Amino acid sequence: MSDADPIRSRRPGLSAGALVVAGILLAATGAVGAWLKHDTTGRNAEPRTEFTAKNPPAGLPAALTTGQHLHWSRCTSPPTARKGYDCTKMKAPLDYRKPDGRTIDVALIRRKATGPNSRRIGSLVLNFGGPGVSGVSGLPDFLNQYEPLLDRYDLVSFDPRGVGATIPVRCGKTADDTGYEGAEACAKHSGAVLPYVGTSHTARDLDLMRYLLGDERLHYFGVSYGTALGAVYAHLYPKHVGRVVLEASVDPTEDHVEEQVSQAEAVQAAFDRFATHCAARIRHCPTGDGPEEAARRMARLADRLEKKPAPAGGGRTLDADDLAFAVADHLDYGTDEWPALAKALTALIDDNDARPLSKGADDMGSADRSETPPDNSRAAQTAITCADSSLRHGFERLDKDEARVKAASPVFGATWSGAVYLCFEWPFDGERSTLQVNADGASPVLVVGGTGDPTTPYSGARHMARALGDGVGVLLTAEEEGHGTYPYNRCVTKNVDRYLLTGRTPAPGTVCRGSMS
Repeated sequence: MSDADPIRSRRPGLSAGALVVAGILLAATGAVGAWLKHDTTGRNAEPRTEFTAKNPPAGLPAALTTGQHLHWSRCTSPPTARKGYDCTKMKAPLDYRKPDGRTIDVALIRRKATGPNSRRIGSLVLNFGGPGVSGVSGLPDFLNQYEPLLDRYDLVSFDPRGVGATIPVRCGKTADDTGYEGAEACAKHSGAVLPYVGTSHTARDLDLMRYLLGDERLHYFGVSYGTALGAVYAHLYPKHVGRVVLEASVDPTEDHVEEQVSQAEAVQAAFDRFATHCAARIRHCPTGDGPEEAARRMARLADRLEKKPAPAGGGRTLDADDLAFAVADHLDYGTDEWPALAKALTALIDDNDARPLSKGADDMGSADRSETPPDNSRAAQTAITCADSSLRHGFERLDKDEARVKAASPVFGATWSGAVYLCFEWPFDGERSTLQVNADGASPVLVVGGTGDPTTPYSGARHMARALGDGVGVLLTAEEEGHGTYPYNRCVTKNVDRYLLTGRTPAPGTVCRGSMS
């Protein structure tokens, strides 16, 4: 997934040789502006008893475990966290192979449980997708999505390595520039930390975090890329797995290139379903009489925008790549967004007005790829992806990989295909080609997948549940369009909340009906 929505998926990050990060919302999220429901402002007036764990991570110096305490105080940033949230920093080794060496500060944020101490389960650690999404910024934005859980859990999130306030990766023109100028700039400004920002390192941070939060086992909710992080944690620390939810799961059996092919196929299938619906239900449908005509019209539109981008408001323009990303962002939100997508495409096709399509994507949180983003999401996404992936193909193989992705989707393939070059000139080796997630001996892990997910295809959830191991991975299927199903689908929400609050998993083979039923 190249997810950012948070970054809700791990969508392709390169186009025409330059980094392009798609769908920063979510995640996803991935994976989540549309997930916000009601505000929860109640606080527990009862004196609070802090939990204490007795199983520190093995191999770390006492100064980082029994000698370290989290000192929470009122958050000073982001502005949305200044009321009702606590923030702190956790010391962790830069390199876990050298635990007595240099340390880093991991930024954390917390919303305390509102229920009585006698009912409090512990902390629920949240990752909203990416890679490259700040949990410190994300928790205030996405808090309401988890309202039923706040009674019994402290909700905790954090900035993963390379992101936000945790050893942020810099790949811009200067050391203070949050933009992305390529691998050489990353090496120049952040070379000392690039080998240590991968998912396995962040998973080790999670176990130290678990201990310092006072939990014997980690309770965790990961969305989109967050499922990769949670699964790697389960592999490394199976005996420390508590109640873990992996929502909109990535596919641990696919390498970076295979992932782009699957994503291109999935988003094309979602667009085809939209085009079929549009032809049957929407008057003056902009995509014509079905998927084949829709592909032809989109090809003509992309060619027109490649020659002359359309005005998108605020001095911005929308080109062919922006078109693909913006349409995919709409598809991430499922059938509720289809009427708005049809209207936006009509305005673009008939009036050369890209404002509705661009505005809709902006409202969902997508990055403005024409300007430097306000954070380091793009640089972090690239650094984490390349720290994880060991693929370093030569040009001949990359050309073939690019052709495979292009062939996977007539509408999105050309744009998605640029991601195969993401780590071509990366200055450090990656860890492995695919995720290692088998977690024999762990408590049950709930894996949630939507059959119509355009960003993390449903097959990934099936493969994740199987790869975690017999008796560990429990698959919950939702017959839903869109990237992510919690808390939109009532059946999914009921099953996930029950698992997190009681530990009871759904029966094997449980399927939740939804928009695709």
